Amino acid sequence: MRHRRRGRTLGRSPSHRKALFKNLASALFLTERDATYDDNAPKTPGRITTTLHKAKEVRPLVEKCITIAKKSMASAEEAKQFATSAERGSDEWKQWRKSDEWRKWSNARAPVVAARRRVIQLIGDKEAAKILFDTIAERYVDRPGGYTRILRLATPRLGDAGTRAILELVGKNDRVKRTAEKPAFEDEENSVEEQEAVAVSPEAAAPAESNEEASTEE
Repeated sequence: MRHRRRGRTLGRSPSHRKALFKNLASALFLTERDATYDDNAPKTPGRITTTLHKAKEVRPLVEKCITIAKKSMASAEEAKQFATSAERGSDEWKQWRKSDEWRKWSNARAPVVAARRRVIQLIGDKEAAKILFDTIAERYVDRPGGYTRILRLATPRLGDAGTRAILELVGKNDRVKRTAEKPAFEDEENSVEEQEAVAVSPEAAAPAESNEEASTEE
């Protein structure tokens, strides 16, 4: 019996299951890489395809990492006030390194460093953590939660017919609802134009009235 046991085992040991979730979360963040990080950028960023049960289990880990990165952005903005644009190792940088500005920058930057270490501990990939803090977290500053969505696919997985699903980041591949316009055919357009012309022109109505008068006199 699995009383009060939360989550799915997915047919794996605890260590194997933990490694699986780390790899899935890192893979989702790595899809956001561009030419800045890698020349082999994915075609559809912010999306991975996996089984439905794996997507449901890894989703809390992904959203937890995004929340950690988002909360550290305020400290990163504060640290920029005390940062320097000098090249590392130059005389100007060494002078800034010994000044009080560096201490203020270090104290303001400390929560960001702790957050990055925590995310690396959760997903085990430094490159994915870098992309998360530099690219993804900025999108969800004003969003209180719900950073991902799960879309079930109609076609099952080959081999074992497992239910497949898409796990993607909200705001990257959003669907836009469009109203389909009714197609207009040439015959309908011509008939509408003729009816409007008859209703508007008084010359077309005059012969009809004279014919009616002639018929009444006869």
